[in-house]
Amino acid sequence: MQLKTKWSPGPGAKVLGVALTDDDGWVVSAAGPASGICPDCGRRTRNRHGWSNRSLQDLPVQGKTVTVKLRLSRWRCAHQKCERQTFTDRLPTIASPYARRTRRVSEIVGLLGHSAGGRPGERLMRRLGMPVSDDTILRQLKRDAARAHCDATIRVVGIDDWSWRRSWRYGTMIVDLERRSVVDILEDRSVASVARWLEQHPSVEIVSRDRCGLYAQAAREGAPQARQVADRFHLLQNLRVAIEEQMSLSGRATGRALLPDKSIGSAQIDLIQDDPHVDTTHRRRVRHAHRQSRQAVFDTVHALNKEGLSYSEIARRTGYGRRSIAKWLTFETPPDRQKSALKPTSPLYFEAFLAACWKDGNRCGRHLFHDIKQRGYTGSFSNLERLLASWRRSERSVKDSASAAPIISHQPGRNAVPIRDPETGHVISPVVAAALCLKPRSMLTISQARRVDALKQSSPEFVSMRSLAMRFRGIFRSRDPGKLDSWIDDAVNSGLVAIARFARVLHRDLDAVYNAIELPWSNGQAEDQINRLKTIKRAMYGRAGPELLRARMLPLDQSRYHTK
Repeated sequence: MQLKTKWSPGPGAKVLGVALTDDDGWVVSAAGPASGICPDCGRRTRNRHGWSNRSLQDLPVQGKTVTVKLRLSRWRCAHQKCERQTFTDRLPTIASPYARRTRRVSEIVGLLGHSAGGRPGERLMRRLGMPVSDDTILRQLKRDAARAHCDATIRVVGIDDWSWRRSWRYGTMIVDLERRSVVDILEDRSVASVARWLEQHPSVEIVSRDRCGLYAQAAREGAPQARQVADRFHLLQNLRVAIEEQMSLSGRATGRALLPDKSIGSAQIDLIQDDPHVDTTHRRRVRHAHRQSRQAVFDTVHALNKEGLSYSEIARRTGYGRRSIAKWLTFETPPDRQKSALKPTSPLYFEAFLAACWKDGNRCGRHLFHDIKQRGYTGSFSNLERLLASWRRSERSVKDSASAAPIISHQPGRNAVPIRDPETGHVISPVVAAALCLKPRSMLTISQARRVDALKQSSPEFVSMRSLAMRFRGIFRSRDPGKLDSWIDDAVNSGLVAIARFARVLHRDLDAVYNAIELPWSNGQAEDQINRLKTIKRAMYGRAGPELLRARMLPLDQSRYHTK
């Protein structure tokens, strides 16, 4: 009798017998209780109306499958006034209605599906003696996620985007920063969907986000009562990009200004404040500086080669790879960067036709859009307008040379030497210079400190940017938002184009930056969860839909699964 009790699938089932089948599996014959309780009136009855059989998969024994053949009774209610005439035994502690597995097996299926996925879970379940298909595992996982709901009050959320396909389609992840768990996965990245979710959760008090204006607008519409917090990592990251862009004005090869200081610095401050197209002018000058820098490196490489130096020695002196040196020495002029072939989605694909229409006086954007549509254009009207706007600006700059900043062709003097690493002799690139500019002296290694000293001695712009960067970090360390306004004023008046633009953009989101300084919340936990989502998505070869991703990202119900 004690042996039969150990084979019981749960309370309320009486084991009648155990047998080993020919296919090397165990079959447990069991019966339901001897009486039934009406679910409507609650009276107990022994009037049996009929029988029903259920076949349930149970936990394995010695690695062999176990099938429970459970015979349940259908009872007749003895109460004459009860609306329910017959009912069947329900054993919720053993299995759910219409289930093919016991509840304890279903818990294991849910746990493996949440952690391993479909096919890995299928292989593991088969090895454990509980064969279940991958479709069944995923179906139960999604069913459990649909039934799950969070009863806790959500106060602080972090919102960030993740890519279904990079530069093509994005979704949104919402994380409870207090409990460090994913709350929801949204299929798209739009103001409407995020605002709708925030409206459904009026308890949200703080919204942490990156610098994306889309989520800022969604928070204003869906949770106007919440305080928005700009992510501190992205603020420092944006400053680093601005420093790198400013250093790139000096060119990758020299680390010194290839353009005159007046054309880059203080002489352009008035133009920056007055010219609405200053960003276009700035990018044009940056591209021109890069072309000059490439030409300087090309001439240096060929000059060193004529002196009889080896490829390795030239690479050591210039800081470029040996393969790049060997490739450049096969050309007589600097090689052009490879560009992808134009497609009908780009208006430049129809540049000849548009130029002819422009020359004939047809300059209405809508008319030109209709004409190239007839010729196979599949892009948007805004792309065409950007091209036409650049043509209009070019015409205005020709008519009035004072309205746009001219590109000053200036070759570096012979005394303009590259800024090199004092130890290795390699050129310090703008990327490395920007990273070192943000790093405090106490966190620098000995070699990094020497690089910083070399940059300070050779680049006055680096000195100014490092001073601004250290002050910016100090504002967040001291939690004093009152110092931010003076920092923005100093950055705008510094004469550094990229830093001034970063400061002006920072001023547009000033309240969120203030909250980032004062409050301890940030989007680090959301970034961590996105990395986890990327791992899950790649493990499933990118074939998972939004429902399955949401089921695997949401935390398990601790009351349902016995987990620590």
